[in-house]
Amino acid sequence: MSQQRSFDGAPMRGALAAELIAMAAEDQRVRAELLAEGVLFDGYQRRMAEVHHRNAVRLAEIMTGIGWPGRSVVGREAADAAWLVLQHAIGDPPVMRRGLKLLRAVPPGEVDPIQLAMLEDRVRTLSGLPQIYGTQFDWDERGEMRPRPIEGEARVDERRAAIGLPPLAEKLREIRAMLARNGETMPTDAAERRREIDAWERSVGWHD
Repeated sequence: MSQQRSFDGAPMRGALAAELIAMAAEDQRVRAELLAEGVLFDGYQRRMAEVHHRNAVRLAEIMTGIGWPGRSVVGREAADAAWLVLQHAIGDPPVMRRGLKLLRAVPPGEVDPIQLAMLEDRVRTLSGLPQIYGTQFDWDERGEMRPRPIEGEARVDERRAAIGLPPLAEKLREIRAMLARNGETMPTDAAERRREIDAWERSVGWHD
């Protein structure tokens, strides 16, 4: 029996859906634990990276077998879980790029347009390119949370509105308010942090 056919029956689809949901749940559980320990934002934590990589490897196998596990295949909850796994596969550029290519090609209704936009932006920023929708944010050299560079920024709100996102300024206010509530501030040496991030991105193959 081919790998494609192994996913055809309802029982197998149900098992795959449960697996995807469990993968996303583990991701969020480890994230919550690291947040409670106060170390989540102190670099890319080893435990988190291991979960992300393990999930990415399994998602790559799934994509090889059936393509993108969209809503018509595994249901909305599991499809959303698959997207979360893909969005967090930052240490596996080929997996993220392959997933993005598949998501671009799925029929309408298989994926939330906002999810596709966020993945598009994340892949572009990790690759050293300006984002399209303004969904990726980071600290700037002055200690302010700002969007990463945006291509055609003058029209970004048009693109955001087209997929159901609020204006960029509104989202930025929301993020800054959340950071203030949580007492999160920029790392002491922003320039060094950016150098470390750039070096890591190069080390895993996002850009030269």
